[in-house]
Amino acid sequence: MTSAAASPVPAADPEATRAADTQRRGPGHVLVTGGSSGLGAAVCEAVVAAGGTPVVLDVKAPDAGHAFVEVDLSDTRAAETAVGRASEQVGGLDAVVTAAGIDRCGRLVDVDAAEWERVIAVNLLGTAAVVRAALPELESRRGKVVTVSSTLGVKAVSDATAYCASKFGVVGFTRALAAETAGRVGVTLLIPGGMWTHFFDDRPDQYKPGADAKLNDPAQTADAVLYALTRPAGSEVRELVVTSSEEGSYP
Repeated sequence: MTSAAASPVPAADPEATRAADTQRRGPGHVLVTGGSSGLGAAVCEAVVAAGGTPVVLDVKAPDAGHAFVEVDLSDTRAAETAVGRASEQVGGLDAVVTAAGIDRCGRLVDVDAAEWERVIAVNLLGTAAVVRAALPELESRRGKVVTVSSTLGVKAVSDATAYCASKFGVVGFTRALAAETAGRVGVTLLIPGGMWTHFFDDRPDQYKPGADAKLNDPAQTADAVLYALTRPAGSEVRELVVTSSEEGSYP
């Protein structure tokens, strides 16, 4: 009886494999929706500082000169196509952060129906479209997804039916996605409080935060996003709540 030929591939060292799996990873190539302003721009800055490469999907180009694909996320088929173009620009995607978001304040009967539905289209359907398009590539790279909801995605308030509906939807979508992709893609739900950004600029005065409002620095929230993006394979931050220390809308 002859012995089997030795395999040309050496057996893996379990300790070396474990050490590699537990090393903190870099952010890599990160697609950021809404990356030209606000939280999205802060995430891009954090990714660059950590040695990664952001690529932005937005309606306007980022001032920082990052790779960019122009797209209106309310057009979900266009959003899916834009993901492919973004991937080509940077040579593949390791992560997606869905920071784009809009709002239309007012009582349900007072907000124009088309504007109300656009909030849902951008915030929820646009999020799902971008993640759907990126998912095969993320699965092949064991990549990361960070979706951005809001404290108003877990606590409803008056005159915010569109925004609350969209952000509650992001919460449900993300939790289901995490279950669906467990072990293949790292999925994190971010629930941020209000931040000092231009998000509030086009609101009627009655819905703008006052000068004494307790809002967070978007850079602090972006730092939390970077933490989620850089967890080693097998370790995930499933949900993050990041607010100012005096946030009034959470819990």
